[in-house]
This record gives sequence, C-alpha cells and structure tokens, in this order.
Amino acid sequence: MTARVLIVDDVPANLKLLDAKLTAEYFGVLKAASGPEAIEIATRELPDIILLDVMMPGMDGFEVCRRLKAAPATEHIPIVMVTALDQSKDRVQGLEAGADDFLTKPVNDLALFARVKSLVRLKMVTDELRMREATGQRIGALVGTSTERMLMTEPGRALIIDDRPTSLKRMCEALSIEHTVTVAETPDEMAQLAAIGDYDLLIVSLTLSDYDGLRLCSQLRSLESTRQTPLLAIVEEGDTPRLVRALDMGVNDYLVRPVDRNELVARCRTQLRRKRFQDYLRDKFQQGLELAITDSLTGLYNRRYMESHLAAMVQDGLQNHKPVSILIFDIDFFKSVNDTHGHAAGDTVLKEFAQRISQNVRGVDLACRMGGEEFVVVMPDTDLSYAMMVAERLRQRIGEIPFKVEDTLELNVTVSIGIGVVEAAGDTGEKVLERADAALYRAKRDGRNRVVAEAA
Repeated sequence: MTARVLIVDDVPANLKLLDAKLTAEYFGVLKAASGPEAIEIATRELPDIILLDVMMPGMDGFEVCRRLKAAPATEHIPIVMVTALDQSKDRVQGLEAGADDFLTKPVNDLALFARVKSLVRLKMVTDELRMREATGQRIGALVGTSTERMLMTEPGRALIIDDRPTSLKRMCEALSIEHTVTVAETPDEMAQLAAIGDYDLLIVSLTLSDYDGLRLCSQLRSLESTRQTPLLAIVEEGDTPRLVRALDMGVNDYLVRPVDRNELVARCRTQLRRKRFQDYLRDKFQQGLELAITDSLTGLYNRRYMESHLAAMVQDGLQNHKPVSILIFDIDFFKSVNDTHGHAAGDTVLKEFAQRISQNVRGVDLACRMGGEEFVVVMPDTDLSYAMMVAERLRQRIGEIPFKVEDTLELNVTVSIGIGVVEAAGDTGEKVLERADAALYRAKRDGRNRVVAEAA
C-alpha cells in the first residue's frame, strides 16, 4: 500500500530522517517546517495522512491539529502526533484536539509503518463514502448535513474482554460514565455477542491467558456483522510485533498497559465519533440509492427501475416456462381532479392510489409509477386469468371506496387497466408493455373504468 504522507517538524534533521524512512517504503512525502506551512500544504495537497510534531515554535502541533480538524477540507485526514512527550495527559490533549494516534520519539519503524498503513486504509473507506455522498448531493438525491450530528450525541455500546479483573474493572468504571458496557467472559461469548449485539466498540485484550487475542481479533474482522465495528486492542508495553500484527489485521486503535482511564475514554470517544460518521455516510448512500429507484411522492419504484428490471423478469419467465403479466393503470379523468381541486388534492389521490395497489398485490410483484397518473405492476409466474382477477379486484377497490382528500372532501375515482402477458419465446418486456398499453387504450376508448387484455 502506498500513500501521500505530510511530515511536519521544525528540525530539518528530523524531517530528513522521516523522509528517508517513508521514501524507502515507497510512500510519497510532503514536508512542512512550521504549523502555518503545514496547514497551507494540507489544504492544497490533501495528503492521505499527516505526521505532526508537537513541540514547534509559534503554533504548536495541538493547535495545528485543532485547525485542520475544524476545516471541512481537511477534517477527515488522519493525524499522528510524533513527539518526545510520553505523559498520558499529553496524549489525551492530542486526542481531544482530534489526533488519531501518538508516536513517541525515537519512532519505532515497525510501529510507524503499521500505523500509517492502518490509518490510510481507514481513510480510503471514508473517502469512498464521502465521494458517494458528494455525488448524491450533486445530482440532488441527497441534502448536505453538518457533521456535528455524527458526534457524541448519545451513549455508545462497548463490548470488552479482559481476563485481568483489576484492569477490567477500571476500564468498565471509566467507560460506564458515558457509555453502556458489556463484559464477555470468554472469546466464544465475545464473538457471539458481537455478532448479534450491534455494538459501537469492541475492546480486546491481546494478552488473554487461555486464548490468542490476535485470533479473536481476526475472527471479529472476518464476520460480516462486525467487519466495520471499531476494534481497540490492549497490549503490553514493548510488545511491538504483536501490535504490528494487530494493526495489519484491521485493529483500529490500541492502548498500552497500564491503561490510563483518561486516555481510554478519549480514544473510545474518537473511535465512536468516526464510526458514527461512517455510519452516517453509509446511511446517506443507501438513502441515495433508494431515492434513485423510487418515486418520491408515492414510494413505489420509478420508471427507471421498472425498465431496468422488466427485461430480466421476462427473460427469467421464458427460461423457466412461467408466464409474466403486466398491468398498466391509468386514473380516469385525473386532470379534472387537479383542475378542480388543485395539485395538492391530486397528490393525495396519487398517494392513496399507490397504497391501494401495494395492498392488493403480492410481495414478488413489481409495482411502479410510470409518471403522472399512470402506474404499472409486473407480476411474475402469473397467467392471464389470475392477472384479470387481480386487476378486477383492484378496479373495484379503487372505484368503490371514495378517496378522502380533505376532512370535508371525498372524491370518487375510477381506473382503466390494460393487461399484457408474455406468450411466446420472441416476447420482450417492451413488446408486452406495448400490448398492455394498447389494451389500456381500448379500455379508455370503450368507456373507461374497466379491465381489458390485449391479445398478442
């Protein structure tokens, strides 16, 4: 894996050393010698990760971090603070400023490369989701939302396993102030609870006496239900090889024993904030997909979705020697509803009409709004007689029960329905749709409020 790394340090020798190490591993390197220069380069170049020195004259690393995380263009770039400070309060201050991790000078090469690769992988996921959201906003399918909504607005749910009672008690007490904490007694219980519990954070000790903590982390990362859940590992000080393996397999963050409660709370808060932001992006992407294939007024599938699936449904029916029927609905004299009572009344009729269709067809049937007052239902494994029965039932359902538009206004609405059926090997979705449309034309020509099937 390669990436562009911005290194920030006011000491030229430190810049040169980090540049040589990262270049040897085929990373692209950008350099800045001060806080203002770092902000300017980060904003212009948008690197994949920033290695930021804390102790710099003028603007220190904490302030640089705060400013980068406050700017929309750079807030998603991972920041690793590189410093000679090794006190817990310094790490907590950096995490609260928005830093993703700390590396203590002199920097261990294994830890450096493992952390850079891990954070870059995480950023790639976030970048992909942000790109999808931006595309949705450009085409009007999504509305931009402030990221403040994805921060710590409600407690998280954490699942912990650690076979050291004193350490486990301290972690539970620290996290229970803000979050709901569940303790797993065994690795098997951890995997089972994580798979069904919808947790926001998983905390695993890598020093379990009777089980390999790395294997448990690997299992959690391989499960579909926990693949995206933040995973925080507890390691012994100096156990770099185990830590590197953990980061390589997808562990998001780690704490070194003895665990400082303030650092624990700060790191968990960072992971939860990131998870909620990614969940938000995924939800918005799913929402965008749904908006792209559904009609916003009625909630039925739209014409684009119907046309893309009709051919496949017809082909599947032909291959399996099963009939496919298409019903086209047109609300009779709908223009007079809009002209007489207004478009709001017309929209109410359309929504109620779509609801009655949905209530009277099967789950396997494809109900769509073609546009205006025209609707289509595609019915797989359905012959003409059954399609006629369903269409007649729908016609009666529409015509017999008035549509309530306002408290004091009810409208009598009728519908004309045309039916086309896949009948021969040469049939296509377009041909059957044309036959159903021709049948609809006959129904309207012959007096409306009726069902007509057009022969091939």
